Amino acid sequence: MTRMSPMPRDPGGELVIGLLGHTVTSSNLGIGALTLSDIRILEEVAATLGRDIRFELTAWHEPHPVYIERPNLRYHPLSRGFILRRDGLRAMARRCDLVLDICGGDSFTDIYGPKRFVMQLAAQAAVTGTGTPLGFAPQTIGPFNRVWARRAAAWILRRAAFVCARDALSSEYVRSFGDVRITLIEATDVAFHLPYAPRAKAHEVDGKIHVGINVSGLLFAGGYTGKNEFGLKMDYPTLLRRLIREFSERDDCVVHLIGHVIIDSASGAGEDDQRACEQLGAEFPAVIVEPPAPGPSEAKSVISAMDYVFGARMHACIAAFSSGVPVLPMAYSRKFLGLFGTLGYGHVADCRTASSAEVEALILDGFDRRGQLAAQIESANREALRRLDLYRSFLAGVLCGPDRRVAAPGRAPDPDIQA
Repeated sequence: MTRMSPMPRDPGGELVIGLLGHTVTSSNLGIGALTLSDIRILEEVAATLGRDIRFELTAWHEPHPVYIERPNLRYHPLSRGFILRRDGLRAMARRCDLVLDICGGDSFTDIYGPKRFVMQLAAQAAVTGTGTPLGFAPQTIGPFNRVWARRAAAWILRRAAFVCARDALSSEYVRSFGDVRITLIEATDVAFHLPYAPRAKAHEVDGKIHVGINVSGLLFAGGYTGKNEFGLKMDYPTLLRRLIREFSERDDCVVHLIGHVIIDSASGAGEDDQRACEQLGAEFPAVIVEPPAPGPSEAKSVISAMDYVFGARMHACIAAFSSGVPVLPMAYSRKFLGLFGTLGYGHVADCRTASSAEVEALILDGFDRRGQLAAQIESANREALRRLDLYRSFLAGVLCGPDRRVAAPGRAPDPDIQA
């Protein structure tokens, strides 16, 4: 039988939280931003409860340097063997009061291929089989284009203690399963709470407008296969070159090329933003190619100094947004539209439906109206922080003790812990 309440510990003792789908070594700084932010939120929740907290984290190991080390975090490299072994993931889960899976922010879907989804599902099933509650931290849910994948997703969502969507589109997608046994709440992306050291605006030094262009190596290479599997209507490399030329030739602008996925291995060259930035920097010597940031917080600090940003890595856009920088996200999936739209920010270029000319017009218009964008961002950030407060309150209700149980599948949740 699935045990949905925390393990029988002293209600005033140490909390142990398992982290799935989080990472401390990912070359994708966006996933790292989720990890740092979720840990920060959980530590704040523990502080309000007067509890110490410890983390057990498992993730696929990558060669990128570790960007968070602390005595209360234990890291387990994730592998097929770790998922299957009794002394692996299941043993880790049994030591935890709650396991939170953030699925890399947008990986609970089959659009990245069945193998990736099946491995993720196997890890989630292993946790639920131990009786330790599994919660879905704020993330995009779906889509599932294969019938079997949709059925498998519904099965695991039903077994989860709760599912937290980060946007209204994901919430609607979960509701489309028609399963009242799924406990659903809605917040926003936890990376809005990523800690960083704000930098002074670059224009204060030279009086020029500093334009940050977040280059996606993935889109620059035509996607994972080079065959435009994201279905972009526009020509990303050609448009990027045209925009770099346009901004760099202006006397009042300085262009910075900024990567957010930094892959050191040769096998990941097609996804590496830094290689694409350096290639473009060689073509346009007047631009500044920012050096690779060692971690998510450092990348956000660089972005915070810009006067205007546009880019195709969602968490680079969130870094700009949450530090108050006017930003025009270039969407290649519905996660962009869902996230920013739910916060009331409509300045997003959908590269799947808009032509190169239309995307260019949106970016140039955003630049001209960056003061208006900044005002809207200020309001949207207040909404993001309100939604993260709801997430904190929900977690506090889940973790405050055995008398405040997470709802088991098939019965209504405790009304006291509804966000």
